[in-house]
Amino acid sequence: MKDLRKKTFITIFGIISLFAFVFAFIYNVQIYQKEYQSVLNNITRIRQELVNEDLDNKKVIDYEVYTFILDSNNNIIYKISHSSNGIDNKVLNIARLILNNSSKSKIRIGNLYFTNYAYNLSNGNFLTIVSTAKTKTFLLMSLFYSFLLVILGEFIIYFIVKKITDWITKPVEMSFNREKEFVANASHELKTPLAVMMASIDCLEVSKKNEKWINNLKSEADRMNNLITRLLDLAKSENYLTKENFTINDLSLLVEKRALIFESLAFEKNIVIETNIEEKINFLGHKESLEELVSILIDNAISHSIADSKITINLSQSKYEIKLEVINKGDIILEEDKEKIFERFYRSDKSHNRKSNKYGLGLAIAKNIVESHHGKIRAFSKNDLTVFEVIFKK
Repeated sequence: MKDLRKKTFITIFGIISLFAFVFAFIYNVQIYQKEYQSVLNNITRIRQELVNEDLDNKKVIDYEVYTFILDSNNNIIYKISHSSNGIDNKVLNIARLILNNSSKSKIRIGNLYFTNYAYNLSNGNFLTIVSTAKTKTFLLMSLFYSFLLVILGEFIIYFIVKKITDWITKPVEMSFNREKEFVANASHELKTPLAVMMASIDCLEVSKKNEKWINNLKSEADRMNNLITRLLDLAKSENYLTKENFTINDLSLLVEKRALIFESLAFEKNIVIETNIEEKINFLGHKESLEELVSILIDNAISHSIADSKITINLSQSKYEIKLEVINKGDIILEEDKEKIFERFYRSDKSHNRKSNKYGLGLAIAKNIVESHHGKIRAFSKNDLTVFEVIFKK
């Protein structure tokens, strides 16, 4: 359910945010094109009016525009300011720099976000310079404020999308919760009649009559009892793990004890359990659930290991996280099964799990326990080894 809400939120938030940034981008592109065209019009208009008008009296309001009349050797013979400001040494130096570096007639505007002037050069005729410093400042401020508004708008979008996500996922969440309640309630209701059945079977075992059928009943009753127990564990891992039940636990000691408990089971398959556990790793969590998590991972490793192999349990910590690894050699995890194995009732080998009384609930319970502790779990196979990795934030 958390994954559905998260994906819905990210999708809606991403789409709206993308539209907002695209709008800001298009707005700034249009502003830039408008300013670019304005600068271009100013430096080309002077050329058109050079012969027909008295340029000394030609004024430009929006920009600082200067015209330099040149001789055949590109020497300045006359200077004209088309704005209220006169021609200072800075403008003269810019004009000389252009004349020294430009060997042919051309119009150059450049990137208005970075340049401070544009010019129109006609060798042996004239040079018109337009100051674009104010344009640069205007464009940069426009860019800054437009994207600042988008970023501020992201906060408003965040809360709106959160409300929309809750509204969209509420029916699904209600249905999901009803399903979980049904599983929990049905399991509880089945527990009592099943206990009566098993007690009755135990009484019937005193008699040797119909021993075959009684054994079949007992076997199936045991399987049903195991299934109901796992369903209750699943319901508990989904519903009842809250921070109010969390305590500080010595995770190092907890993992070590779980490994010792499973040594006898591993010994039956000639499997060695090796531990590399860093000492004194404390973690805030639900002790019984953490024990269940470690037990599930070790039991799973034993079930899927080949005989005469080794299971390695690693527990370590860094500054920000705690890592638990259970590594075994045996059945590999296919690429397409990496996510599926944590789904409820998923079994990659149905016949194997039927014989071993497995229902595909253990890893689903493990995932719920990890996520209730705000951790992450993943599984993968590499070089004939299968690794189950759990990461907890400290």
